[in-house]
Amino acid sequence: MSNDGQPAQDPLIDESQEEQRRSAAARLFDIRRVIGGLFVAYGVIVTLIGIFDSAAEIDKAQGVRINLWAGLVMLVFGLLMLLWQWRRPAEPPAANEKQPST
Repeated sequence: MSNDGQPAQDPLIDESQEEQRRSAAARLFDIRRVIGGLFVAYGVIVTLIGIFDSAAEIDKAQGVRINLWAGLVMLVFGLLMLLWQWRRPAEPPAANEKQPST
């Protein structure tokens, strides 16, 4: 029995850590988070532009505050994507079965 200063390796702990790593990677690269974040950011910008539109810009759009409405729609869509990602997080990919070497 030699103890080379290495802690004992517990396979259950290794599997748990691997599962956590895969789960974090699945959440990080979830496309709903990217799309939702971009739509929220652009929605805030376009909404602010729409709030401060000049009368000439509103007249050009035939009296419709198009920037305001488009910004609000983008903001709502982005928030719905983030809500969807929060309510149903991405499942981590299945662990690769280790094949016996031949």
